[in-house]
Amino acid sequence: MSVTDARGRPLSAQGLAAWLERAGPARARGVVNVALVSDATMRRLNRRYRGVDRVTDVLSFPAAPAPKGRAGEFLGDLAIATGLAGRQARRLGHSTAKELRILALHGLLHLLGYDHQTDLGAMRRLEERLRQRAGLPVGLIGRAGRAGSR
Repeated sequence: MSVTDARGRPLSAQGLAAWLERAGPARARGVVNVALVSDATMRRLNRRYRGVDRVTDVLSFPAAPAPKGRAGEFLGDLAIATGLAGRQARRLGHSTAKELRILALHGLLHLLGYDHQTDLGAMRRLEERLRQRAGLPVGLIGRAGRAGSR
């Protein structure tokens, strides 16, 4: 996994890549690129790819299915809005580094094909299990059920 800025320059992101490799589900083997971007860049991405003209915290861009015999090499790309991540972290009372982990884990599950809007709770259950194992506070799907969140 690599973590970059919006221009593709490598960032350390406080061990985000190594953490996601350890915390992700066992079947998440392959390359994931994570771009930490400004809120303005995220808004443009959200508008272009989802038709939604607002900033969102994380976007997932799954890779096209790999040719036979090459499964698992490239899972896809994630974009995380650093400004929004920081604001969410402050509002929820934890560090921005934790928030980046929560967002990266959520995005990774989308890259693996999970969709919390259509999968009858499968993504929510997996995110909850992985989040608890990693010692993270409530995940994105859990927040959606809380009043005044997201």
